[in-house]
Amino acid sequence: MGISLTEGKSVPIDSWEVEKKYMKKEIGLYIHVPFCKSKCYYCDFISFANKEMCFEEYIEAVIKEINYTDLSKYYIRTVYIGGGTPSILDSRYIVKVLSEIKLHVDNDAEITIEVNPGTVNKEKLKDYKEAGVNRLSIGLQSTNDNLLKEIGRIHKYEDFLKVYEEAREIGFKNINVDLIFGLPNQSIEMLEESVKKVIELKPEHISVYSLILEEGTKIYNMVAEGKIELPSEELERRMYWTVKEMLEEAGYIHYEISNFAKPGYESRHNSDCWEQKEYIGIGTAAHSYLNDTRYSNTENLEEYIENIKNNEFDKNVTIHESQSKESKQKEYMLLGLRKLEGVSIKKFKNIFGQNPIYLYHKELDKLVKEELLEIDGDYIKLTNKGLDLANIVWEEFV
Repeated sequence: MGISLTEGKSVPIDSWEVEKKYMKKEIGLYIHVPFCKSKCYYCDFISFANKEMCFEEYIEAVIKEINYTDLSKYYIRTVYIGGGTPSILDSRYIVKVLSEIKLHVDNDAEITIEVNPGTVNKEKLKDYKEAGVNRLSIGLQSTNDNLLKEIGRIHKYEDFLKVYEEAREIGFKNINVDLIFGLPNQSIEMLEESVKKVIELKPEHISVYSLILEEGTKIYNMVAEGKIELPSEELERRMYWTVKEMLEEAGYIHYEISNFAKPGYESRHNSDCWEQKEYIGIGTAAHSYLNDTRYSNTENLEEYIENIKNNEFDKNVTIHESQSKESKQKEYMLLGLRKLEGVSIKKFKNIFGQNPIYLYHKELDKLVKEELLEIDGDYIKLTNKGLDLANIVWEEFV
């Protein structure tokens, strides 16, 4: 006995997972946990400290939004629980959310949760793994305790080591470690030490971000008031290339501006976003991209909860863009040029029916002449100079 597919083929009933891929739209799912123990000095994400009294009703609202969204219409290939600090919650809340979506998630889905070494323990890690989490993203930022203190992190390097070792003990085989460079009072030697120590642990993935000063953050004000000084632009760029060289020598593939992975361990969730694939965001301030439309939920925590309590889900939503073909093409170029391999000319033609070489000949001629881009076989990609000046490249496609 079989089930008929749209192509007139037949599959056994026990191949229902294959059937779902034919019938449903594939998406990624992002779940935002907007709580932190305290706000890091550099952070401008939507997150709130000292809101423990909201945990229970927030998770109830998230589950209600999940049910309202009706995930049965979709085939979820990646799940990303981010924040904020998801690990600040009692793990039973994470388990509850994951149990709510599990029927709609691919058996082989990548399921990631961000954790802070100062808010996670072995019991939580065990609960995550049993609930289906198969990828951890640990926010280390630096192995230097003085630097961690200066940027408002709540953990020390030894806390990170303990969490990392426990995660391996429990059986996590896909771990990302976050590092930041360009920090106040950070020398290139300090950065090299951090990278060396992380390499020795052999995580599958390492994300390395340059500190960006964002208005409204504590570190922005401290720099403006002359209380601290950041490394020069020249030193910051030296730091970037030092990290790149060290990680590539250790066998990591530099596949996106800020991301390095052992072969086969590239972040599927983020890679899908850079490929302009669709995703749904759940929770306050969560962003979604569906049916060529970009929209997000309100950033006001209390408003988000109250609207869902009153079944007024649409009140939470703000539409930012309904894409035309032209804006979608430009965005595809911008996102694709974040990746080290660049934009595939063949893929672009298959998706949009046009050749990007002709469509953007003025922009490409300019950027190639400025040695910021190169055309290498099927790919339009950043040069080494372009890696340093990527913002100038991306501006051409805004």
